[in-house]
Amino acid sequence: MDAASSEPLELVLPSLDATEALARRVGQLLRPGDAVLLSGPLGAGKSAFARALLRDLVGDPALEVPSPSFTLVQSYETPRGVVHHYDLWRVEPGPDLRELGLDDAFRDIALIEWPDRLGLQTPDDALAITFTPRPDGSRRAVLSGWPDRLPQLMDLA
Repeated sequence: MDAASSEPLELVLPSLDATEALARRVGQLLRPGDAVLLSGPLGAGKSAFARALLRDLVGDPALEVPSPSFTLVQSYETPRGVVHHYDLWRVEPGPDLRELGLDDAFRDIALIEWPDRLGLQTPDDALAITFTPRPDGSRRAVLSGWPDRLPQLMDLA
């Protein structure tokens, strides 16, 4: 299940609602051992995606989902298993990342913003989503990985 072994899926997300719909659909496909890697510049939609995914998984549309940019990780109990939401923006790459509990998180479900900080610790079988803001206010999302499940997200294209 190498992320490079499937054709990437490119989506245009015209609104926040479309980003949230993608998050809900990804959430329906999650299982223990999964990692979802969210890349893109500041303001591209990573946190909006993470918030929508977590709210849907927990079943609480008003769930407070603080950015873990200072705590580095927030964990949530969900019917699909524990989800660990990481924001690695303030973290330097290197072996010290193990201290953040990544080994356990990769056995549960890991949702990671700024995954470029993972370096060699990046899981091969992750779903990678790269968000790019567009001048018209929409977002471009490129999804790769999950060759067995990525086709199930094509109906959003």
